[in-house]
Amino acid sequence: MPEKPNAPEYPTALGASSLDSITLLGQDLAADVMGEVGFGELAFWLATQRRPTSGETRVFEAVLAALADHGFTPTAITARLTYLSAPDSIQGAIAAGLLGGGSRFLGVTEDCGRFLHDALSTLENGHPTDETGWDELALATVRSRREARELIPGLGHHVHKQGDPRTPRLFQLATEEGLFGPHLSLFAAIGRVHPQVLGSTLPLNGAGVCGAALADLGLPLDLLRAFALLARTAGLIGQLAEEMRNPVANDIFLSVDLNNRAVPPHPADGGEASASG
Repeated sequence: MPEKPNAPEYPTALGASSLDSITLLGQDLAADVMGEVGFGELAFWLATQRRPTSGETRVFEAVLAALADHGFTPTAITARLTYLSAPDSIQGAIAAGLLGGGSRFLGVTEDCGRFLHDALSTLENGHPTDETGWDELALATVRSRREARELIPGLGHHVHKQGDPRTPRLFQLATEEGLFGPHLSLFAAIGRVHPQVLGSTLPLNGAGVCGAALADLGLPLDLLRAFALLARTAGLIGQLAEEMRNPVANDIFLSVDLNNRAVPPHPADGGEASASG
C-alpha cells in the first residue's frame, strides 16, 4: 500500500489548541496568561513575540489611551451612522469606523514614525549626543521637507493650537522609563526648531508623539497604524455603547437630509467636452 504523503504543517508561535489545553506564545493560556497578563501587554507580546518590560508596557498602554477616542471625529460619526443603518451588525459599525483611519485621522501615527525613522536612517556617524546635535538634525530635516513642499507629520493640530496635552505627558512617561529614544529626541527637536524654518510655531500633536514613542519601542513600522486602530477600536466600542444609550446618529442624518439644497449639475473639468465627443 503506498504511503500517504506527509500532511502540510503551518508553524505558529501564537495560539494553538489540543484536546485539553490552549497555548499562546508558548504559555498555557488558562494558567499563565488569563488573569496574569494585561491586554496591552499581551498586544505588544503578540506583535513582537517577546514579552515587554514593565516600562515598555507602561509607555505602550499610554499610547493606546492617547489614541482611543477623540470625540465626534469622522470615524466615530461613521460608526454611529452605520449602526443606525444596520443595528443588527455591530461588527459592520466598528469596521466602518476603522476603515476611516487614514492620512488625516489615525494614520499620522504611522506617518510620523516613518518620517522620523527615514531621517534617522540617513545618519552615517550615529545619533547626536546632545541637544545641539539633535537641533541641527531637526533643522536639516525640516528644511528638506519645506524645500520638497511636503508636510511635516506630527506638527500642528486643529484644536490644540497652543499645545497638545498628550505630548508632554508621553515625553515624561518615556523619560521616566528610560525609553526616550532617537525618534522622540528628533521629534522634540523638531518642536524646538521648526519656527526658524516655517516662520510660525505649531504644536507637536499627540498622534505624532505616539508614532515616535512606538518607533522607540522597536515596534515594526508597518504595524504602527495597526496599533492606532487597536486603540481606536476601544473608542468605537464606547461610541456605539453611548449611541445605544443616548442616540444622536439619527439627528446627524436628519440634519443633512432635511437641509440639503438642490443645485444644477456642475460637470468636472473636461466633462462637457467628453460628453460632446
